[in-house]
Amino acid sequence: MTRTSSAAAVAHPNIALVKYWGKRDKVLVLPHAGSLSMTLDVFPTTTTVRITPGTAEDSVFIDNVPARGEALRRIVDFLDLVRARTGRRERARVETHNTVPVGAGLASSAAGFAALALAAATAYDACLDPTSLSRLARRGSGSACRSLFGGFVQWHAAHPGEQDPDHASYAEPVHDVHPDLDIALIAVLLQTTPKPVSSREAMQRTVATSPLFPSWLRSTREALADMRAALKDGDLDRIGAIAERNALGMHAAMETALPPVTYRTPASHHLLNHVSALRERGEQTWATMDAGPNVKVLCPATDATRIAAELAAASASPTVIARSGPAATLISQSRS
Repeated sequence: MTRTSSAAAVAHPNIALVKYWGKRDKVLVLPHAGSLSMTLDVFPTTTTVRITPGTAEDSVFIDNVPARGEALRRIVDFLDLVRARTGRRERARVETHNTVPVGAGLASSAAGFAALALAAATAYDACLDPTSLSRLARRGSGSACRSLFGGFVQWHAAHPGEQDPDHASYAEPVHDVHPDLDIALIAVLLQTTPKPVSSREAMQRTVATSPLFPSWLRSTREALADMRAALKDGDLDRIGAIAERNALGMHAAMETALPPVTYRTPASHHLLNHVSALRERGEQTWATMDAGPNVKVLCPATDATRIAAELAAASASPTVIARSGPAATLISQSRS
């Protein structure tokens, strides 16, 4: 029987405009509420999975360095999921190359596990449709299920009463976006070293101890419906306002956890204030942040170069302008 022996895939990070923060099921990686993101056209991750018959263990290399510890465990566990679904037992060699700093709150795990899911499913002949592939990617990293698709993407949270919650939680593209919406996201790279607290640890701590988390969660569910309507209308002012409020609420919840999870630095606060000042001056600028100190700024695409230059001057930090990006793509495969 002819089988795939290797496959390589590329995927891009996504930035959630309505955030996912906290799991109600850690094994299945089921979120407390749905989320909605924009896949970017920058910082791609390329991953190759090569089946290695006769070897006793998987080998994993991240940017040409052997993976160890938690990073190795997560990838091997994910490969075990793929093998369980296909009835295959062969081990594999995984090589991942990032163009985004890992662990700095720039969605490296979303791109990484999306690329891994596509490459591994192909290498092991899993034959999954896009929806099933998103369910698989979710098990590696929740936000990875969104990076399998391009443009704006919604991740559906399975309701607690679902008979099969694994099947009910998946991502899919948002198709009813207004055709004239032309939005850019400027990433201000205030810090590119690994963050002090992992996202997984920060989520657990926030859900378990923050008095603000329940109210933020309720507002997130409302924000999701509001964001869908704003995208359909092409209303950038509403899109930006919803995204900024949702992100700042998430960080407020983290910062009231015990012990607090503080990703925002003095530089972050300075830039957040500057974005507000730009808006008061008449610019269409709104901030969002993920699990890290870096600030992302939404603005009209036509103004992005000018606004990025001003943000770079205000922060003394490099900026990267991103637009809506593509779906994860299989770039090579071979069979033996």
